[in-house]
Amino acid sequence: MSVRAEGLREVKKRRTRQMISDAATQLFKERGFDKVTIAEVASAAGVAKMTVTNHFPLKEDLVLDMHEEHVSTLARAVGQREPGESALAALRRDYLERVRRRDPLIPDDDIAWQRLVRDTPALRARLRQIHEQAEHALAAVLADETGDAGITSKLAAAQLAAVDRLLFFEGQRLVLDGMSSEEIYTLLAETADHAFGLLEPALGGYARR
Repeated sequence: MSVRAEGLREVKKRRTRQMISDAATQLFKERGFDKVTIAEVASAAGVAKMTVTNHFPLKEDLVLDMHEEHVSTLARAVGQREPGESALAALRRDYLERVRRRDPLIPDDDIAWQRLVRDTPALRARLRQIHEQAEHALAAVLADETGDAGITSKLAAAQLAAVDRLLFFEGQRLVLDGMSSEEIYTLLAETADHAFGLLEPALGGYARR
């Protein structure tokens, strides 16, 4: 298969995946997560049921469709940190940059989506799992970068990942309080800067490249 054909195939897969996720999320918002079947999602998206399950083995990921990006974000930021930059500094810079460019992983003003996630136990459980996976991925990178696979890298990852997790839920709270996107982004940037600053005494120089 040519590079061009492979590229077109990947574009088509991404579009199909997004179409399925959008259709599913709309149904879930209207009727509730537990009351919508995979067959109904497939019908709404105009695809076969098997196509839905091939793209989304877990029903929860129809809503949390960027879970892979979420899991890799912290580890990627630390792995790509600049010379002289610590893990904490890299994560703070990366988060603030993502706020500035309105990254889809940063909560926006979609109240219905946030309410769906908050009020559905299965989605809350899946979200906790995603946050845990992100922490473990970060711990693995820190262990590799520092040569220490012991408690220090795990503890540092737990503290740094906790900031990311708390920022998500703070963003969710702001959305549900009815704030506009611009207000949310402004407050999250301020909160992130403050939260990472609180960890500076303990982790400010940790894993400096």
